Amino acid sequence: MQRSPMHMSAEAQDALRSALVELRAELKVPLSFPKRVLKAADKAASEARLPDKDATHLPFFTIDPPTSKDLDQAMHLERRPGGGYRVYYAIADVATFVRAGSPLDIEAHDRIETLYFPDLKVPLHPPVLSEGAASLLPNKDRPALLWQHDLDAHGNLTDSSVSRAMIRSRAQLDYAGAQQAIDNGTAEESLALLREIGELREAVEIARGGISVNLPNQEVTLEDGSFRLRYVATLPVEGWNEQISLMTGMSAAQIMLDMGTGILRTQKEQADQNVIKRLHDIAKALGIVWRPGISYAALVRKLDPQNQQHMAFLTEATSTMLKAEYTVFRDSQKPAYTMHAAIAAPYTHCTAPLRRLVDRYTGELCVMACADKAPPNWVLDALSCIPCDTARGKGGLADRQTVDLAEAAVLKDRVGEVFDAAVTDTDAERGRPREGKVFLADPAVLAKVVSTNGLDLQLGSSIRARLKQADPAADEDKVLFTVP
Repeated sequence: MQRSPMHMSAEAQDALRSALVELRAELKVPLSFPKRVLKAADKAASEARLPDKDATHLPFFTIDPPTSKDLDQAMHLERRPGGGYRVYYAIADVATFVRAGSPLDIEAHDRIETLYFPDLKVPLHPPVLSEGAASLLPNKDRPALLWQHDLDAHGNLTDSSVSRAMIRSRAQLDYAGAQQAIDNGTAEESLALLREIGELREAVEIARGGISVNLPNQEVTLEDGSFRLRYVATLPVEGWNEQISLMTGMSAAQIMLDMGTGILRTQKEQADQNVIKRLHDIAKALGIVWRPGISYAALVRKLDPQNQQHMAFLTEATSTMLKAEYTVFRDSQKPAYTMHAAIAAPYTHCTAPLRRLVDRYTGELCVMACADKAPPNWVLDALSCIPCDTARGKGGLADRQTVDLAEAAVLKDRVGEVFDAAVTDTDAERGRPREGKVFLADPAVLAKVVSTNGLDLQLGSSIRARLKQADPAADEDKVLFTVP
């Protein structure tokens, strides 16, 4: 689902532009790199020690948004003689360029992650690396951490390892183009296999009890000098691509657990029986049949976010999931909890080192483990700091506040108007049944609503909501609707 972007007036465009500048100042976002860091990046790009192993004969391809230049992952897929599949998955080898204690390393620990705003990108590493020497750009020889995954005919992982190698991507694809080529039968075999393997891995995920919630994303972009706000549903190829990344993250987690040292991305299950009962009550109220013995994971896979009641349940249910965190362990002291509840397996971040600090460390640990070598000191020295460092990341906050600002800007000139809306969340369980959130299909807005007519809000109901406030400069409730 991709709806036409809502038009913003020139005044609203200016208001959003100013608000984004203020947001970056408030978040203390570094808009440039110090000269010493840029100098170190130039030096690293020209003097990096490259791996001896040569895998440039494999015809890798990348799939990313069309304007991306910081390409972390490339893949090549093939059938194995006798049945099953082999997945070669190359990850940008940032550690080849960024040495511990260097200006590049210190700056990366300050930044934590790449930040994306509609009008600019704030990279984790200088562009000479992130969009140049370390990026898996097409027709360029690049150092990589090369994963080899062997799968059986049903998509189950039978073996996995990683080592350093030189690789060469042959094609830079975008999601829409890749989906079209797969659908119309013009995709080369390696790309065509992404669908076959991706669907098998989705079936494995279902059997494992993993949770995939198909909610449309609110997206703010800058196109031809104008901001746009829209809902965008993910394409199937994005899900298949994500399955390769998830498989790698699960493999990396298991390798580190076997090694006895590592960093996991953990998320505990929501065991509160009151929460589980509430989800069942919500489903019943919305007319969603949740049969005995059907898991939450199986239920959400069957729901369609374009159905108003389903959208309300998915929005409410995802808000109950506990936040994921990083868990560090070492010296064979296995952590008390190793699982990521939504993935239903041990898991780690390791596939986006150009854009995420922690991936450089998990990748290095896996390479050393597969080579039967001890973890390097520079990784061990940083392990205890990783959870605290990553907790300072601003990506999630920047994304949420950018959408809030765009919603306020797109509605800025429409205060007082009445819109068709659906109630997707209520505060009834917190004793405030007349407060909640509403979903607007056009414009693409999810915002706070307050009932002022003396009636409680009903989850999943259709209402007529009056826009009371839309102000990008407001400290709270930048967008607020009322039910008169």
